[in-house]
Amino acid sequence: MTIRPAFGLAIVGLGASLAPLDIAVNVALPAITAHFRVPLGDVQWLVICYVLVYGSLMLVCGKLGDLFGHRLIFRVGLAISAVGCAACAAAPDWPLFLWARGAQGIGTALALSCTPALATSLFPESDRTKALAGFASTMAIAAAIGPFLGGALVELWGWPAVYWVRVPLALATLALSGLLPSPKPDSRPFDAVGAVLLAACMSTLLLSLTFAQRREIPGPWSLAMALVALGLIVAYVRRANRVPEPIIRPSLFADPRFTIPNVLNALANLAGFAILLLTPYYLVNVLKLTPLGVGIVLAMAYGGSLTGAPLSAFLVSRIGQRPTVFAGVACVGLGLLPLGFTGIDTPVLVVAALLVLEGMGQGLLTVAYTDIVTATLPARDRGVAGSLSLLTRTIGIVAGASVLTALQAHGAQGFMNMAGFLAGYRFAFVAAGGGLLAVLFLSLLWPGLWSAQPLKANKH
Repeated sequence: MTIRPAFGLAIVGLGASLAPLDIAVNVALPAITAHFRVPLGDVQWLVICYVLVYGSLMLVCGKLGDLFGHRLIFRVGLAISAVGCAACAAAPDWPLFLWARGAQGIGTALALSCTPALATSLFPESDRTKALAGFASTMAIAAAIGPFLGGALVELWGWPAVYWVRVPLALATLALSGLLPSPKPDSRPFDAVGAVLLAACMSTLLLSLTFAQRREIPGPWSLAMALVALGLIVAYVRRANRVPEPIIRPSLFADPRFTIPNVLNALANLAGFAILLLTPYYLVNVLKLTPLGVGIVLAMAYGGSLTGAPLSAFLVSRIGQRPTVFAGVACVGLGLLPLGFTGIDTPVLVVAALLVLEGMGQGLLTVAYTDIVTATLPARDRGVAGSLSLLTRTIGIVAGASVLTALQAHGAQGFMNMAGFLAGYRFAFVAAGGGLLAVLFLSLLWPGLWSAQPLKANKH
């Protein structure tokens, strides 16, 4: 049974939207904390349980999709997501709520890891970049809707509604997903030991980044977790070089033409996370906007992403993947850096314009970077390719929470009033935007980076 590509892409986008719609939970955090009567500091585990699980399993789930069928893994993920969201909404106490969040993370990892592969399977290979642009646009729309949806649901029906609303969404997508193409399962073996090593490495790395931003956790704990993650990745590399079918080949990262775009994507998401982490406080405390005004201004960034995604597909066909990646990173940096020089007298429209520029850069980068990863890996590893592009984004965001908080605190040292906050805000944005532009400039000095020849790793 065939399906129109646009309709199939809508089904895939609907399932993928379950992840960015989790932004609605941020709006419900005060109500959740009050309901379970937990200290404010413990609310971090609500985020950790979810991000840690889906981030650590992303690559493994992408490989499962390559071996057993992307549609099958997508559907299993949707079913688990529906159960996990319902369990979160109905949880009678805090420990069970956290277990439910972990289950939700498993569902997200299974479903989300296969969505880029499913999106590209709906279109001819010549239209691969257009498929990725359409997929990125659906994610941007869901991310823009998330805060508004969360506020309305909490206001009307309370915090459980931010979870209940995703249950029928997941079930409807599950029902429609039977229309998606389903190639025959692959006969290649699954490296279970390598999967455990890789998942343990990713979870330990993400946990170390999370610990680094918690003042109540001693610094040596974060360092110890980072060292454990390093040991696990060494063990995985040794394992991957001995087995015929690893989860992902370490040799891919030996070529800077592949590694540098991955690093730039992680750093751009690290720097761009400042928009969600610090800008709301600036808009409320400095520019004195209402909560609705804050939501509208922040939505400008996602509006920029909606413009950047289709523009990226156009530019890739005209100037190539890597120039488009670099243009996207430059837009992110040029959008963030001037925000470090804003103040009380800065017009809101100027701030909004800079957010649009940053969002446009993210849209350009996401599509072109994902296209690089997808084109580099063999077609049979589309699940791993898509999950890798999502994983680098997750690592950047988690690292951003730690690094940007530290930069803001360092910039505000010696000030205990609004001037201190504004000084810290400026320091963080100048460091994030300027640092990203500096890394971009240094990466462009790498010999052969602009070469259009296929990567060696693509021969495997």
